[in-house]
Amino acid sequence: MTLIADSMTKLIAEAMKARDEIRLSTLRLLSSALNYEFIAKQHKLNEEEELNVVRREAKKREDAIEAYEKAGAQDRADKEKEELAILEKFLPAQMPDEELDKIVDEAISQTGAKTMADMGKAIGSVMAKVAGRADGGRVSALIKARLTS
Repeated sequence: MTLIADSMTKLIAEAMKARDEIRLSTLRLLSSALNYEFIAKQHKLNEEEELNVVRREAKKREDAIEAYEKAGAQDRADKEKEELAILEKFLPAQMPDEELDKIVDEAISQTGAKTMADMGKAIGSVMAKVAGRADGGRVSALIKARLTS
């Protein structure tokens, strides 16, 4: 897989030619976020670091969608949903629920997690195995449902 930053100029040019304003602005924001991360780290970003930037930008959109929907600003929420869809194309596909359930069950039995105090160990084990193919909130909810308080 090619690195995202390397293909960003080409993707932005394609969006400009297609006159796709939302895609263009989303790609420009992503390019800017990648540049800021590059400056902060002071080295060329590896694939995992780039994916973390994309995840962070996607999370911003998810939070904005929730806020706009609560405020009754559906037009703004729809714009954020379009931006989120563009960003999700850069992320690996999410793991199916059945597969994630199995990994969560294995992690709980391997770590011996029984109560909510053990939740961190189980989450750490699961997140290491899923490698960005499952959202942390999703993992947390599944583990919470299986542990006692």
